Amino acid sequence: MTLALQMRSPAGRPPRRPALTLAATAAMLLTLLSAATPTLAANPADETGPTKPCRVEGWPNELRCGQIERPLNPAEPQGRKITVHYLLVPAKSRSKLPDPIVLFAGGPGQSATRLAPKMIGGLSGLNNRRDLVFIDQRGTGLSAPLQCPDARGLPMAEAMSSAGQLRLLQRCSAELQKLPHGDLRFYTTTVAMQDFDAVRQQLGVQRWNLIGASYGTRAALEYQRQFPQAVRRTLLDGMAPPDQTLPDSMSADAQAALDRVFSACEEDARCTQAYPQLRTRWQQLLQSLPREVSLPQPLTGAPERVMLERDALLRAVRLPLYTPAMSAALPAALHAATQGRFDGLAGLASGMGMSGKDRLFEGMHFSVICAEDGPRLAAEGQSASGRDFGEADARLYRQVCAQWPRGEVPAAFYKTSAAQSPVLLLSGGADPVTPPRHGQRVAEALGAKALHLVAPNAGHGVMRTACLREPLLRFFNAASDDEALALKADCLERMPRALPFIPPGTPKPAASEVSK
Repeated sequence: MTLALQMRSPAGRPPRRPALTLAATAAMLLTLLSAATPTLAANPADETGPTKPCRVEGWPNELRCGQIERPLNPAEPQGRKITVHYLLVPAKSRSKLPDPIVLFAGGPGQSATRLAPKMIGGLSGLNNRRDLVFIDQRGTGLSAPLQCPDARGLPMAEAMSSAGQLRLLQRCSAELQKLPHGDLRFYTTTVAMQDFDAVRQQLGVQRWNLIGASYGTRAALEYQRQFPQAVRRTLLDGMAPPDQTLPDSMSADAQAALDRVFSACEEDARCTQAYPQLRTRWQQLLQSLPREVSLPQPLTGAPERVMLERDALLRAVRLPLYTPAMSAALPAALHAATQGRFDGLAGLASGMGMSGKDRLFEGMHFSVICAEDGPRLAAEGQSASGRDFGEADARLYRQVCAQWPRGEVPAAFYKTSAAQSPVLLLSGGADPVTPPRHGQRVAEALGAKALHLVAPNAGHGVMRTACLREPLLRFFNAASDDEALALKADCLERMPRALPFIPPGTPKPAASEVSK
């Protein structure tokens, strides 16, 4: 999953008014999100089956929407109910295949139906003969949503500080628990995957194919653990295994990605000339914090004087690391920040942030993390944290989870057993949260039916790489398991590294410098 404490951005627009305000949630991005809430269309002529015609903002064609009632507490099937909503994209061909593709959103806390408009086009090949199914996992989208108030309108001093973040989340937890569906113990991945299988049964599907990205890989593995007979093929993009304690591991993984950015600059003569001694000056900047800076308020654009904390700056740096094209601009932004100009860094972070309808459902996020990762968090000073990133994120999660209602998680949840059907794992070598080391470990646990492919220069989310389009079709369309696992994707090795951004007009280094 893509776990990283996020910065708010103004309504998902390009960062014209960048801000360093934070949202204390994790981002597990397969793709940039789109706000798209399903609404039922008035078309009584086509009411057969469990779904009804509907239209989704951001997609021109009519789709199908469905819903199913589920017990909030699985141990009380006659007790309080919630409604789980889903979206079905019908196969384009009349000779469609009986095994749909079901998508597992990231976060935890993303709404799958809101992701759908940005994903349908990229899955067009798979959609030729297979339905696509997007299920709003309980706690997200339209399925018993658990979302905290939008903090963008608050004073930035409150929204940016770690203490302010903690206060906001504690108030959110108290308010969510007043909702009819607000028993936060029943939003674990294990419970949610039982909802997914209920959708499968409602659709009359014997087996389907799973695609999970970021946290969605954890969810897909848990579905596969509980319902192996219902799985034909599985694609896991950016592995976040169930036994990976995310608030601990993401510090070291983000550090490795940031060090990679510094090394790439040091290996490029133009970069070292444009941003001399960048690594050293970055350390000096960190040591200067906290310090008062002026930043524009994300909604109004009015400048505010705020105390910039080390944790806030590091969260701003982490976000661009998810995408190589954005991390290539980090040297320029960090160089400016060392000179007291933070607009470039804030713009990069805001461009990657989520806001408005695209925001994560923070209540669901913490209900999942506090139940599954919270009990396994290392004690203060005991985690293998990164040099710069330290334990700031783990510390915040410890504080939040100390009071957040915690669901039960079966011991079997944390164990990855041998796969009974083919599993393709994808990892990006520059991924700051789910790098290849996690994918390799899971592939080994899954055994002979797992194939792990690494794109050395890719970031978080490899599936959208253009050269993978045909290989992924072959994986899902292969008649036999052996044929599916014989997949080759040498193009991933040939993907070039994104070059550091150098502003136009920067003088070229002397020939003697280039040759070094």
